[in-house]
Amino acid sequence: MLFTGDEVFDFIEQEDVKFIRLAFCDVYGRQKNISIMPEELKRAFSDGISFDASAIIGFGNEVKSDLLLFPIPSTFNVLPWRPSRGKVVRMFCDIRRPDGTPFEKDPRKVLKDAVKAAAEKGISVNFGSEFEFYLFKTDENGNSTKIPFDNAGYMDVAPDDKGENIRREICLNLYDMGIRPESSHHEEGPGQNEIDFRYSDAVTAADNAMNFITVVKACAMNNGLFADFSPKPLKNESGNGMHINMSVKSADGKDVSPNFMAGILNRIREITAFLNPSEDSYRRLGEKKAPKYITWSHENRSQLVRIPAAKGEYRRIELRSPDPTANPYIAFALLIYAGLEGIENALSAPEAVNANLFTADESVTKGLQSLPQSLAEAKEIARNSEFVKAHLPKGLTE
Repeated sequence: MLFTGDEVFDFIEQEDVKFIRLAFCDVYGRQKNISIMPEELKRAFSDGISFDASAIIGFGNEVKSDLLLFPIPSTFNVLPWRPSRGKVVRMFCDIRRPDGTPFEKDPRKVLKDAVKAAAEKGISVNFGSEFEFYLFKTDENGNSTKIPFDNAGYMDVAPDDKGENIRREICLNLYDMGIRPESSHHEEGPGQNEIDFRYSDAVTAADNAMNFITVVKACAMNNGLFADFSPKPLKNESGNGMHINMSVKSADGKDVSPNFMAGILNRIREITAFLNPSEDSYRRLGEKKAPKYITWSHENRSQLVRIPAAKGEYRRIELRSPDPTANPYIAFALLIYAGLEGIENALSAPEAVNANLFTADESVTKGLQSLPQSLAEAKEIARNSEFVKAHLPKGLTE
């Protein structure tokens, strides 16, 4: 349900809400929030709630460091893992400067601008993400160990799969928040799990991604476990991916998906630093179903882009390189801009590579272009990219 401002006030009054969390995302994709009491909500809607931007890495320094949070009623959620008495709710916020102008380094604004640019060209893009994460046991102090919660494998069932009930709890919490998970199962690694989302518009999908990580970590902690979303938690096991599925529609009914995909393939090296922003990201790429080469194919999980076997509304482009350390707002924005460029310039993708690139002979792979092999390389490519400079605020990239 999408709330209006009046409905938010009514709910808070009638449902014993005691704390309201005003949430936003920093440039690195970490969710931040400040809690206010119900009596402060009217002021939040009208005047905003100030915070110290200089304390948020990437948002600025001590000079003119005041920014304001303005809650967005349509993002209103009850946090179902909090007490039923004295409820806690959360809303995502727009970030503005004291003069009322939008804060240019707000990742959510960056994505909203990309969505607007696409709409002006008659293009809409829906996103659905597939998140992988590990569940590790904790020590006597509640700190994470590297001992997996179970030793089950891909799509195993209980009792080998000990994560079944926790995934169920996660999915029910998401459902209570109005977020629809599509499927869940045990992944290849010991203690590794995956939960997939149904499609939604880009901003909602990014909001859902932020909510999802919070829900998973909260449910894991409530069960005495630690949820690890890092790209390579265990050296010799599968890494954690955040596969991004995109469904592209044109107002004139034309199938522009091939051009959209070609645009992404054309710019992927330049935006990899934002899709894979940690050192561990590059330990994951190139093995155990994580791509290395800039290729595509139908129904082939060794490729960077896979076109799954699906019909109708489920037809999509699946990008397999991103991982959960990416900021979803920035990642989705850059993918939209790259895809739009592909449509505008009528780009064509290279020929599909119908081979298993994890086992292929060098005669197959030697002519293929690779993703950046390190974070340093990815950053250098992004730093010199006119495409990145054109679509991301200078202060954000710095």
